[in-house]
Amino acid sequence: MAEQLIDVEVAYAKPEEQVILSLKVPEGASVEQAIKASGLLARFPEIEPSGIKAGIFGNVCSMDQILKQADRVEIYRPLFHDPKEARRQRAAKG
Repeated sequence: MAEQLIDVEVAYAKPEEQVILSLKVPEGASVEQAIKASGLLARFPEIEPSGIKAGIFGNVCSMDQILKQADRVEIYRPLFHDPKEARRQRAAKG
């Protein structure tokens, strides 16, 4: 019997570039497996494989989360500035 495949997307964005790749993964594949299959780790060497923070449609999840048909895996970049602090600084200037 043939292995069932599902359609998912893997997304990664930098300030100057956004990439969303569509791929087919085996049913039962995890977030981690989809990220590895996407090729984004090779394309963006700044992504640290051991410290990836990811989510599905904006909801943070573990790397072993099992994917469903049409899920979008998002790879998150680390925040360099605390958004609340940045807002306070902008308000103080204005």
